[in-house]
Amino acid sequence: MNKIILGLLALLGIHSAFAEGVEPISPQQASMMQAEQKAIIVDVRETDEWNAGHIAGAIHIPLGEIQNRVTELTQYQSRPIITQCRSGVRSAKAADLLKMAGFTKVYNLDGGINAWNKAALKTISAN
Repeated sequence: MNKIILGLLALLGIHSAFAEGVEPISPQQASMMQAEQKAIIVDVRETDEWNAGHIAGAIHIPLGEIQNRVTELTQYQSRPIITQCRSGVRSAKAADLLKMAGFTKVYNLDGGINAWNKAALKTISAN
């Protein structure tokens, strides 16, 4: 059944982090990884979304720029990297790109910043 669902998602052009071997993690897991393992959170949303509120300590690289800016993340290759967007779709694509670029400890924030906010975890704004 999962193969059928994943096949349909692929036909529709929707990428699933699970389908590409990138592990989805909950906001609580991401928060713990950031605190305990010094995980890097990469926010791939657009600048206006970032400015409205983002996770403290996150690095902002919009999805459309990630391929050209991946070298900015090489210093963190030995640490877990968590990709994050609004709902988890764009960040799943970013996670796939990082995996293809050779990063091995890549995770996708399941539900994105929406889930982070729903879990009542702290964000900051750029203003």
